[in-house]
Amino acid sequence: MIAPVLPTYNRAKVSFERGEGVRVYTPEGEEYLDFGAGVAVTSCGHAHPHLIKALTEQAQKIWHTSNLYQMPGQEKLARRLIENTFAETVFFTNSGAEALECSIKMARKFHAANGNPERFHIITFEGAFHGRTLATIAAGGQAKYIEGFGPKVEGFPQVPFDDIEALEKTIGPETAGILIEPVQGEGGIRAVSNASLRKLREICDANGLLLIFDEVQCGIGRTGKLFAHEWAGVTPDIMAIAKGIGGGFPLGACLATARAAHGMTAGTHGSTFGGNPLATAVGNAVLDVVLEPGFLESVKQRALVLKQKLAWLKDAHPDVIEEIRGAGLMMGIKCKAPNTAVQAAALEQHLLVIGAGENVVRLLPPLVVTDADIGEAINRLDRACTSLSVKAA
Repeated sequence: MIAPVLPTYNRAKVSFERGEGVRVYTPEGEEYLDFGAGVAVTSCGHAHPHLIKALTEQAQKIWHTSNLYQMPGQEKLARRLIENTFAETVFFTNSGAEALECSIKMARKFHAANGNPERFHIITFEGAFHGRTLATIAAGGQAKYIEGFGPKVEGFPQVPFDDIEALEKTIGPETAGILIEPVQGEGGIRAVSNASLRKLREICDANGLLLIFDEVQCGIGRTGKLFAHEWAGVTPDIMAIAKGIGGGFPLGACLATARAAHGMTAGTHGSTFGGNPLATAVGNAVLDVVLEPGFLESVKQRALVLKQKLAWLKDAHPDVIEEIRGAGLMMGIKCKAPNTAVQAAALEQHLLVIGAGENVVRLLPPLVVTDADIGEAINRLDRACTSLSVKAA
């Protein structure tokens, strides 16, 4: 007998009925410290009053019209994203996977519109995760997500993580672009060096390729700048975002230069729900918070505190923790013990964290986290690591 909800998740045996800031509460009133943020989604924390106000005010006006008609809130959000990024145009989606699908289609269409339809290959990197559609699992290249779903979608040659030499050898007459996460999330919180991102820009310019950034998880202030690639001083041609831009409401977007998007004419792509009035009302509210003067500086300061305290934790538990990695408020603990055991031990201490590749545990707190919240999270992780050491002994 199958469960009412398709059993594709190994869910923890706990549920939450409300949240406030960086805390969530079970129906019985038990408090948990949320350092997963719904996988980097609740960027402004739970029940942020400004987001609640934006959503409820819009809900009393109009929920949905579809993209057959103009939507002032959507156009406002597009303009704000353009004003604060490299982009000149935006396509709205409901999720990161859809934003990546649009990015992939746009890159292929760019070359087809320029008379080179054979250029449809997009080079990706080992450990990548770009979504769960047939195209994005092919782009991610991980066998565990591809197996059993028929032939792999063609056109995604893959090279080792941050291996520029291998990348250059892979470029050929069919290459359309390069797709990369500036900080890999599911792949184990692995940050690409600024030098490598700059080199990728040079390679794309020299070979007529489009550079595509996946900032679904590392964008919207998570690293202390609005987007992670800003640290390297480079810009992509196309960028996919989602998660944090909706603050918990399903919202994604594909941002692009006019040059990269010129092939995407009327009828070439679409979405019934993408960027509807409810979603973009919340998206605008998230930008209100994140773009407030001093907010990103606060994220940088909290990130430094978290990094310092994680360094102490590693020194205190060398039998459990191998390495601390990441950027901003997107940190990873590479474990010596199984990361599933560390995650379970943290849950016992009422701390929510998330697993990732390379035996890593992710810490992705809401961007409104305080020093006190970080201190409490480290205390709970300390107790979790101690419990694992005791069990091992």
